[in-house]
Amino acid sequence: MDSISLIKSPISVELDSFKHLFETTLSSSNPLLNSVLQHIGQKSGKMMRPMLVLLMAKLNGEVCQATLHAAVSLELLHNASLVHDDVVDESTERRGQQSVCATFNNKVAVLAGDYLLATSLVQVERTRSLPIIDVVSRLGQELSEGELLQLSNVNDIRFSEDVYYEVIRQKTATLFAACTKAGALSVGASDEKVDLAYRFGEYIGLCFQIRDDIFDYYESREIGKPTGNDMREGKLTLPVLYALNSTGNAEAAELAVKVKKGTATVDEIGRLVDFTKQNGGIEYAERVMRDYRTKALELLSGVPDTDVKRALVAYLDYVVEREK
Repeated sequence: MDSISLIKSPISVELDSFKHLFETTLSSSNPLLNSVLQHIGQKSGKMMRPMLVLLMAKLNGEVCQATLHAAVSLELLHNASLVHDDVVDESTERRGQQSVCATFNNKVAVLAGDYLLATSLVQVERTRSLPIIDVVSRLGQELSEGELLQLSNVNDIRFSEDVYYEVIRQKTATLFAACTKAGALSVGASDEKVDLAYRFGEYIGLCFQIRDDIFDYYESREIGKPTGNDMREGKLTLPVLYALNSTGNAEAAELAVKVKKGTATVDEIGRLVDFTKQNGGIEYAERVMRDYRTKALELLSGVPDTDVKRALVAYLDYVVEREK
């Protein structure tokens, strides 16, 4: 059984219920909006985050309507943030296809993202759970703050790993943590188990983003974003930060400053990518990612060995070992 099948196995029925509910939200009587929603739905991905909500709920009880509405709300909020991020980053691709802003235009993308956000709020209200509503509301704040922190960091010529971790916690890890926490809350889990669920999701999110950042250093159209895209957007991620700070290379530091200022050429970005690879940046990021994997696994050490636990371990391994 492949990883995705193993992950889905304990929640196959619940996942079908989620998909039906989610698909009903991605339709509108407005022709233009409906075209945008259909475009988003064509590349909805593997539904990794909703599966995490369902698995964590099932680890602590039985999936219910509140679980499904929470999962739909979080997936809609996630999609809204992606649509808006592509406008901010001027990205032409998303998940291997043209982004919404490239297919339509920025005005349509912003308004469609707003619609997804509003629909997310409608769905979370239907959980009838103030703690889950709080999770989604705070997530919206965190995602926005993370994006603004990343933008402000472009103008900071320091090469700080601490800032990097703060950005990825707010932009990525908090989303996975919200999924696991909402899943546990939806079935009335104890405070202790809700806290464990949150930390497990956060570690998964950190692993996910570090793996994503490693992808940016390799040539592969299957990944779904152009190689070197992060540097073209002025972003310096963990591999290059390590290489810069561990070597103190003045020439590489000069290139990195140009990347942050948005003045680096394609050739200069290529040289900085090569420098990162030659000075252990990829290996360092891999080690950090696997350390977070170990911490996540330790959180499950006291959980009985069930098909749900095995699915969560498979989920974690998939995030760490994935190739796109």
